[in-house]
Amino acid sequence: MTTPTRAGHPLRPAAAGRAATGRLGLGVAAGAGALLAGVGLTATAAWLIARAAEQPPVLALTVAVVAVRFFGVARPVLRYVERLVCHDAALRATGDLRAAVFAGLVRLTPARLGARGRGDLLAGVVSDVTAVEDLTLRVLEPVAVAAVVSATCVAVAAQILPSFGAVLLVVMVVAGIAAPATSALASRRALAALAPRRAALSAAVVALLAGAPDLIAMGAAERSLRSVDELDSLVTAVARRAAWSAGLGSAVGVGAAGAAVWGSAVVGTSALRAGDLRGTALAVVVLMPLAAFEALVPLPSAAVLLAHGRRAAQRLVAVLDAEPAVAEPSNPVPLPGPPYDVVLRDVRAGWPGGAPAVFDGLCLSVPAGRHVAVVGESGSGKSTLAALLLRFVCAESGQTLLAGCDLRRLSGDDVRRAVGLVADDAHVFGSDLRANLALARPGAPDARLVDALRAAALGTWYDGLPDGLDTFLGQGGTTVSGGERRRIALARALLADPPVLVLDEPTEGLDEATAEAVMRDLLRSARGRTVLLLTHRTEGLDLVDEVHELRSGRLTRVHLTSYG
Repeated sequence: MTTPTRAGHPLRPAAAGRAATGRLGLGVAAGAGALLAGVGLTATAAWLIARAAEQPPVLALTVAVVAVRFFGVARPVLRYVERLVCHDAALRATGDLRAAVFAGLVRLTPARLGARGRGDLLAGVVSDVTAVEDLTLRVLEPVAVAAVVSATCVAVAAQILPSFGAVLLVVMVVAGIAAPATSALASRRALAALAPRRAALSAAVVALLAGAPDLIAMGAAERSLRSVDELDSLVTAVARRAAWSAGLGSAVGVGAAGAAVWGSAVVGTSALRAGDLRGTALAVVVLMPLAAFEALVPLPSAAVLLAHGRRAAQRLVAVLDAEPAVAEPSNPVPLPGPPYDVVLRDVRAGWPGGAPAVFDGLCLSVPAGRHVAVVGESGSGKSTLAALLLRFVCAESGQTLLAGCDLRRLSGDDVRRAVGLVADDAHVFGSDLRANLALARPGAPDARLVDALRAAALGTWYDGLPDGLDTFLGQGGTTVSGGERRRIALARALLADPPVLVLDEPTEGLDEATAEAVMRDLLRSARGRTVLLLTHRTEGLDLVDEVHELRSGRLTRVHLTSYG
């Protein structure tokens, strides 16, 4: 599979993709063989019928009868082999492509993708990857088969009658270029509008489903549904125009096939009158183009898919070519050992994209094993501080030290092995409890998972679950409360066992009593670890060692009684 990417790009075919090329070549050979068997079946059957009308001895027809049987059996067998081998090659290439795209997106998360809506990103990337995948099975393979079959048919036709070969060559070349070009040109504008409108529709559907309870409560559900219907109508109209364009190209191809039959009949009749062609061969000359043109039928659709796939590849390249917010060091140093303290010295940092710096001269010291809180209003930069410590963004200047080592010298994976996060929007996946916990430590025994739940104060809740660790938590954790969601996130963090724990607004959206209980459980479970609590609420501040207030990108140590 080929895509318009530079060498070394994540979309460049990998070694496994090159291995699949051999399978694709075998599939092309089988596909061409199946179509040529169809041509042979038509030509042989036409000769057999015409010759039988002359009532020759039966033995004179034996070879033709056997040939008809052979071509009749070979065609479905070769078609099956083509489907089997080409789909195997395409699926192998698809696996490589999806893995490469996912790996490319991971390095951009979250700083470079945060501005994209989930629905927009999901629809855009998924549909674009699907379009690029189609280049192998629905573009490259049909074009290669058409080229092999056309060349073979023209060569055979020229052996039967040179003028017949010339007619078939001209018409097949015209049809092989004009029909796909017509489809591609007619669908160009429709394809340009289709992808962004599909992305907009998907984004609207995701937003509608995610906000359905609030929309119903506010009486805005009908309005949102009408908006989705309007977007769907636009997508349908564009898709209809694209389908009409493909149909126009197919019509050109069918017209060319008819012209080939008429042209062959004219030159065949002239040759018959001149004595250069036998009557039995005339039937072959007239009917052979109908079977030969079967190879050109997929080309108009392939041209549309090629244009679509190229645009999709360009969009994927535009996303994956974005520079990551954090560059991995060329020679990362090993993660230092304990004690794990956190120190920020004159740090200037912010999110990429031209936004002003959130911090300018930020200083903070969190001694190993101590619990320190940073309080501030929403938007003051607390989540940016968490992203800085997790190496999702990088300091423009100053130093961010973990155990005395600058984070810029460590690999991102090592940093996140040492620094764990419990966030206000911790995601609960649409799976069972075991799978949600095992994210932090794959292969951990069930007993360890249960111990982590009890350490996160979920023991009573777990004991009441009907299926234990096999309990399904619902899509997005719809079956758990906000407090349970935070504690599940804490259990994951405890399983990962990081020496440094960042709690980013862990009580957001909880009532005061629940927030107090959650903070008490979080800090108790994190005893012995270095903890940085980021919050705009007062719950739990009496349980930490120090409190700092974040304002205008600077930190000021405060007394609890002076904050409120």
